[in-house]
Amino acid sequence: MAEPARNISRAQPQNAGETANQAPAQKSVAREYGEAMFIALVLAVFIRTFFVQAYKIPSGSMEPTLLVGDHILVNKIIYGLRIPDSIFGLEIPGLPLGQYVFHLAPVHRGDVVVFVFPPDRSKDFIKRVIGVAGDTIAVKNGVVWLNGSEMPDPHRHWEVAAQDRSPVSPRDNFGPVTVPPGKLLMMGDNRDRSYDGRFWGFVDLNDVEGRATVIYLPWNEEKADSASTLSDILLWFEYIRWDRLGMIVY
Repeated sequence: MAEPARNISRAQPQNAGETANQAPAQKSVAREYGEAMFIALVLAVFIRTFFVQAYKIPSGSMEPTLLVGDHILVNKIIYGLRIPDSIFGLEIPGLPLGQYVFHLAPVHRGDVVVFVFPPDRSKDFIKRVIGVAGDTIAVKNGVVWLNGSEMPDPHRHWEVAAQDRSPVSPRDNFGPVTVPPGKLLMMGDNRDRSYDGRFWGFVDLNDVEGRATVIYLPWNEEKADSASTLSDILLWFEYIRWDRLGMIVY
């Protein structure tokens, strides 16, 4: 708000180099740019931590839903506000690290979620929720059974023939187990090439970081890695699986 005119008219110079109408110092271009970059960085970190984060699929455990090289966006606020396991790599005393402050929606059976890998909390895994609390899950010759009946399982993918399945491998025959309260059972869609809950157990609800939503860059990593010449590298548009661009993850 402008200063009243009467105050300006009565002001007296305090020394020979100062006047009542002295203009405020101007920020340098470098300072303004630095402040803008700092604010942008803070916003980016905040959004990435609590709202949405990009991930790249490194393995074939979720094929054909997610392919190696797919870049996806994960909605991190859909289930509620979760404080990450650390802030800039630091464990700050007093914060409920790795816990949900509040919940917005339950995790549903069939959701494709990113979670903290129980045997190694430095890693994130992505799998499909097969069982929620109270569900009894079994695998019989590769087929998932839910609460005593064969589970509708439209996303499953098999690579092993029925006659080649093992009666002692948890990949092919598992359970039955009942999912405890506050836990989830995860499996990869590619049931024959997924290291999942059949081998290492349940996932805590607090370790769910978000739900996969969309494939924003379906990058054919195998084809791109095989590029050996400059002309091959310049054909980057051939390494995008255009038919999968923008696909919603179900």
